[in-house]
Amino acid sequence: MRAFALRLTTALAALAMTAGAPTMADPATADTPQKTANATFTQPTAWNVRGDASAMTLSPPEGDLDIAFVDMPGAASAEAAVAGAWAKQYPGFAREIEVSASGAAKDGWEEQKSFSYRTSPNEHQAVSAVAFRRGSNWTVILVKGNEATFEKRAGTAYLALGTLRPAGYTRESFAGRTPHRLDATRIEAIKAFMAESIKELDVAGASVALIDHGKVVFSGGFGVKQVGKPDKVDGDTLFMIASNTKGMSTLMLAKLVDEGRFAWTDKVTKVYPAFRLGSDATTASVEMRHLVCACTGLPRRDFPDILTGSRATPPETTFQHLAETEPTSKFGETFQYNNLMASAAGYIGGHILYPDLELGKAYDKAMQQKVFNPLGMNATTFDKARVQKADHATGHGRAMSGELAVAGTGVNDAFYFERPAGGAWSSASDMIKYVENELRQGTLPNGKPYISARNVLARRLPNVPIGEDAFYGMGLMGAKTADVPWYHHGGDLIGFHSDLYFIPAADIGAVLLTNTDNGAAIRGPFMRRLLELLYDGKPEAAASITASAGALRARDAAERKTMVFPADPKVTAGLAKRYVSPDLGQLIFTRSAAGLTANNGHWSMPMATRVNADGTTSLVTAATGLIGIEFVITSKDGKRGLSMRDGQHEYRYTATE
Repeated sequence: MRAFALRLTTALAALAMTAGAPTMADPATADTPQKTANATFTQPTAWNVRGDASAMTLSPPEGDLDIAFVDMPGAASAEAAVAGAWAKQYPGFAREIEVSASGAAKDGWEEQKSFSYRTSPNEHQAVSAVAFRRGSNWTVILVKGNEATFEKRAGTAYLALGTLRPAGYTRESFAGRTPHRLDATRIEAIKAFMAESIKELDVAGASVALIDHGKVVFSGGFGVKQVGKPDKVDGDTLFMIASNTKGMSTLMLAKLVDEGRFAWTDKVTKVYPAFRLGSDATTASVEMRHLVCACTGLPRRDFPDILTGSRATPPETTFQHLAETEPTSKFGETFQYNNLMASAAGYIGGHILYPDLELGKAYDKAMQQKVFNPLGMNATTFDKARVQKADHATGHGRAMSGELAVAGTGVNDAFYFERPAGGAWSSASDMIKYVENELRQGTLPNGKPYISARNVLARRLPNVPIGEDAFYGMGLMGAKTADVPWYHHGGDLIGFHSDLYFIPAADIGAVLLTNTDNGAAIRGPFMRRLLELLYDGKPEAAASITASAGALRARDAAERKTMVFPADPKVTAGLAKRYVSPDLGQLIFTRSAAGLTANNGHWSMPMATRVNADGTTSLVTAATGLIGIEFVITSKDGKRGLSMRDGQHEYRYTATE
């Protein structure tokens, strides 16, 4: 999928990051340091390695994905280094570069540039490269292989990708340094960073809150709630917080564990007998903690939700979809993020408390009584009607014209039925109270106990690694930067991207909310900037923002360049009016002077067309905030159809009229 390849290139750029090397495949029994003549990196557990001191290639157990580390000393440019690396490792490689972008200099590298290559959706291939330079020496990462395997193994793949460093480089360390307080000067520096970041990334608005040793030292906004309107964002503006709802849901569950209503290690079927996964054996092995650990091997399965869900979809659909899903990796083997599992966890918690209520109402009430009320989060809600009457932000994305515009809400509404995984609205002022609870480990600001430290901290225990010095707990992620441990979780829906952060050793936390898709690019640099100010770190955050802005512009331009919009009438003339999929419901196509529109029964999407490298043609969504979902036009036995994929699933539509 082309959009996947472009996202992979951006992710690789963001990660930027001799003798005696093995010459034969050698699976690692533990994460193992490796090196070429000019660079070092880590071979993940269970991955194979082959090569020599000039080039080494890692492959996961599936064997259908290569990540190669190739030294190209003396190359004249990033382009020359990458071309030479492909020729050395894969003679005859001749794919077209679809997009390239420069990255920020960091981790000892003085220059980096990423490249994504044109693939056809039926290939299911991830193909990209990143070139890194220190002095006159270049080292190139080549990624080539099965797209599904890359998604499945992403947690361990990013360990390898994110640990590439120049030979002899000493990592930055804040060990032994006393963190500064967030005084007026540092707060102003963060405000200046935010103001410049939303300008560079063309983000409509953002809200930030900061807490230092139990005192909220800043809560305020940047930019506007909606483009074209003067209303400014402030600390009380409500945003969709998406997956940051997960950590709040696990806090509710932790409260129930405190009350003795279940144990983290209880089988889910003991607590909620109706729970099912794709097989009896898998179902019987799942414990309550597994629902929220991203460690069970269940892959993402979002398209059935996006294309069939609405605000009227019943919460029971969560359990129906889970009953159709099986793990694609072993428990604890690799990080795989699944919204349905976290959704089920929240609904089960609500049902334990209020078994006579409908699942959604029980969950909403449980969150209100066990989390929002005790923490004083009076504005946080799942009630969209209430939000619309309050101080709230509107989501934005990039339109086909390239301009910033208001994004449609159809996808966000579709996820409402699994709201324990991502349906809450909150403000920076409210969310910082949640962060404060994490820092206080369950003691309220007035000194009264709210929840045991044991169960607050249980959510931070490592369950599965995500790259280097990072892991997933239960609705929270842990990380370490320059030897300073910290915790966070991100949230992503159309037009809304958020993160929260807390650094226990510094007794400092933060909340970041944005109302534009490009706002996701602020999250990592924001934390970097906070650490720079607290520990006198190297100034890298601003350069990361500039690099991300350039990469996003290049990616968006490349995406639009391949698409014909409005859709090519020669293509659309051959479409049936209605297509049906057993997994994704229906698509009804309408042609007008404005072009082709697809309707899934809940909301409409303008469509573009694209001719792929293998000669096939795709219909591609062209809605603001939802550009790039691809439906390949097919024909089998004279029957018209459409096919589409996410990372690990393929779906098919058949024409009915």
